[in-house]
Amino acid sequence: MSAERLNVIALISGGKDSFYSLLHCIHHGHRIVALANLFPATSGSHGYSTTIPTVQVIDPAEQQLEGTAQVGGPPERDLNSFMYQTVGHEVIPLYAAATDIPLYRQPIVGGAVRHERDYHYDRDHGCAADAQGSVPFGGDDETESMLPLLQAIRARHPDANALCSGAILSTYQRTRVESVALRLGLAPLSYLWKYPVLPGPSSSVPADEAQLLRDMATAGLEARIVKVASAGLDERHLWERVTSDAGVDRVKAALRRFGAAEGASLGEGGEFETVVVDGPARLFKKRIVVPESGRAVVPEGGGSTWLMLRGARLDAKPARAEGDLAVREPALLDAKFQSILESVLSAPQDTDVAPESRGPGRWALLGKSAAAGNASPELLHWSVLADSHIAGRSIQEETSHVVETIRSLLSSASQDSSHITNTIIMLRDMSDFPKVNEEYGKLFTKPNPPSRITISCGDVLPAGRNIAVHITMPNVQGRHDRDGLHVQSRSYWAPANIGPYSQAIEIPVTAGHEPTGLGAVYVAGQIPLIPASMSLPPSSHTSLQQQIVLSLQHLWRIGAEMKIQYWTSAVAYFARPSSADDMEQKAKLAGRAWRLIHAPPEGDEEAESGPDPWDLKYNPRYMSLGGSDQQSTRVALPDWSIFTLRQQNEPESCVPPFFAVEIASLPRQSAVEWHAHTGLKKIDESSLETVHLPEVGAEGWRGWHVIVRTAGALVVHTVLARERSSESGATGFRDLKHAMGTAHRGSLERLGVRVESSADEAPCLSYVDTSSVESLWQDAEGPNGQLSFAVVPCHSLWSSYGERLGCVALYRRAISAYIPGR
Repeated sequence: MSAERLNVIALISGGKDSFYSLLHCIHHGHRIVALANLFPATSGSHGYSTTIPTVQVIDPAEQQLEGTAQVGGPPERDLNSFMYQTVGHEVIPLYAAATDIPLYRQPIVGGAVRHERDYHYDRDHGCAADAQGSVPFGGDDETESMLPLLQAIRARHPDANALCSGAILSTYQRTRVESVALRLGLAPLSYLWKYPVLPGPSSSVPADEAQLLRDMATAGLEARIVKVASAGLDERHLWERVTSDAGVDRVKAALRRFGAAEGASLGEGGEFETVVVDGPARLFKKRIVVPESGRAVVPEGGGSTWLMLRGARLDAKPARAEGDLAVREPALLDAKFQSILESVLSAPQDTDVAPESRGPGRWALLGKSAAAGNASPELLHWSVLADSHIAGRSIQEETSHVVETIRSLLSSASQDSSHITNTIIMLRDMSDFPKVNEEYGKLFTKPNPPSRITISCGDVLPAGRNIAVHITMPNVQGRHDRDGLHVQSRSYWAPANIGPYSQAIEIPVTAGHEPTGLGAVYVAGQIPLIPASMSLPPSSHTSLQQQIVLSLQHLWRIGAEMKIQYWTSAVAYFARPSSADDMEQKAKLAGRAWRLIHAPPEGDEEAESGPDPWDLKYNPRYMSLGGSDQQSTRVALPDWSIFTLRQQNEPESCVPPFFAVEIASLPRQSAVEWHAHTGLKKIDESSLETVHLPEVGAEGWRGWHVIVRTAGALVVHTVLARERSSESGATGFRDLKHAMGTAHRGSLERLGVRVESSADEAPCLSYVDTSSVESLWQDAEGPNGQLSFAVVPCHSLWSSYGERLGCVALYRRAISAYIPGR
């Protein structure tokens, strides 16, 4: 149960999903203050109103409409809105008395004008005002119909601070509800989001796709099918109680005969729609009854048939104690991560010993030698500080200056802030974060802002500076091909990202500015919040281990959703402990969890969650509801099919490099934050190999390479680590860059890659134990407040086996034309 009690407006369509989400709100101790519904108008184009709507209020005690607007008769056709369910709306006025909760209704205004999957409200486009001239109202798209309805509700219920909806797999619907809710200051709640891929009721029996329907039945929700629109479902399925074992089996059997897509048995692709007529006593005080004579079948053509409902009435229910809701809350950890937690808790850390390192040997991908020219600037990396004259001013002024510097850099490179893929924000004091976030957020006005990592480095930042920002983006002019995941609703799946950062951003990997076919995904830093409450787990003697595993699961769920097959490397940031011994143990705990999640697969991996309904309707790859290769593809993380056979026979060598980083503090005072550097996807079978180099020709340095072969290029991700005990004589940025560059060239040469450039190549990102250099920030600053390369200053730096390190550097090189040796 959530510690924070919210006052919720429940957006209902009459269907099963919105009501089951409402039950989860009650389960978490939230109070439902109002029901909200949008219904088809009886005038206007295709049943949509084109005028500013009048909100209708249905008081459960009076059961009458307030105002001049009245609900008209049933429409002659279903609107087939991809945003709102409109079939069965005739019974919705009865929900007020049935639940004893006031109901607010309003006609749908406009149509489905904006077909983008990720919705963005443009205040300057297509806006009108309400009757008083004070409410921004976007009359062009049906999504904006929610705005005046919710504002009218808040006028009567000023304590309302949350909005719940029933989105399960539809990004199209979820992002539209989130857009309106957040503009009104309402916390979006989508407890059913990704519910089908969450742990089932038994760890020994995997949940099938229709488990959600079975859980609804257990909760006492009675949902009847009122529309079918899919091969396999026909008129005979109308008024089927789909929230029952028999109903579930009939629907699944009918859809299976036609190879329906994942999500079909839940109606996620529009296969069927439902209306709820009864539920548990905690919600439904009366039952809705529709006589058989009032259920008229309306064939619409194209396989679509629906019920026009007339003569619905309320029936009293037997008096009974309300009791607890039988609502199933999915387990916090998947079975796999629960097993990892148990292993981390039980195994002594000194049992983990670093394996013997292996050299490149006869490298299967490249042979003996290859020629590589200068690294192409496929990605832009900027590291920005405020100018020295800003020192001593407020954090808002310093952040504003950094933001203006970023804008200037974008303009000079003919780029836009919407092209930024990921950022790292380093603060001196984490308490400054709300003020920093306000200024930083002004950079981003479009959907799917960059993913972000936020940490506090404390006093190891440059003197007089309170913020530094590292930025990465593709060096491409014009249109940018990118995708993103930005879930801002509370759910059971992963923490909501409310603010100017996405869970993940994907861009294509290029070599010589030509596509390689690979995709690179940048995931936001993951802290161990309980998704449903957005709070940290309760403190206990095992809380550190639980936080490590829970935040790692968040990273994995996002990675799986983005179909990542392999991480190039990762770090776990830890808030500064009381002693070096404590930090060593934290590094070992996280390192063990990292190795366990990369263990060879045992049996079948989880299937992906299937295509989004938006894809099914608008993306040519998914236009058919029938099972396709795209829909049935199973993506595991890590995907062992991408490794060469030799590599698969050495499973310990398949684990990407991992490091633990000690910094001052983390958001929400969490103990750990996971940061996977790059997730790779669209990798061909047997085309990836990892190579660990115990020495690279530079004293104290070792290296790891992740190499992916594509049709016309090699993509090489390199990680270099220097022992802390190794004295390199580095006194500042210039020396560090030279030492890193020397180690990088040596590591490539040991792979047989001849690097033609003699200049020191700057790393994409680096971590430096500030105690291992005499003066880290010496010669650091370049023009326009930029650092010469990205550095995260650390209090300490550790390997996954608890070895103390002085420096870690990350490089990426895409070789567009390589010559294999013979």
